[in-house]
Amino acid sequence: LVSPETGVSVSAHNAAIGLAKAPGSTGPWEKFCFGLDASTLQERLFVSEENIDGFLGSVLCPSFCSQSALESQPLIEVLDATEDRIQIRLK
Repeated sequence: LVSPETGVSVSAHNAAIGLAKAPGSTGPWEKFCFGLDASTLQERLFVSEENIDGFLGSVLCPSFCSQSALESQPLIEVLDATEDRIQIRLK
């Protein structure tokens, strides 16, 4: 993280924390953790094709599924993700 570019905005009903990656860090963030202290952290995943595919794969097809069952799984593509909505395509 780059500390000068991070910021906090707090209002009566909302709080937002802006984070910036260090120059040498590349690629999208996959997850984040939050909580009151290190012992109570909760993990959340960012919306991405890989995270959705992983989640659906674990829900729709447990580890004992055959390879042919995995190949017939639907493909989920994230088209657009904003604060208000997410648009996905199912193939």
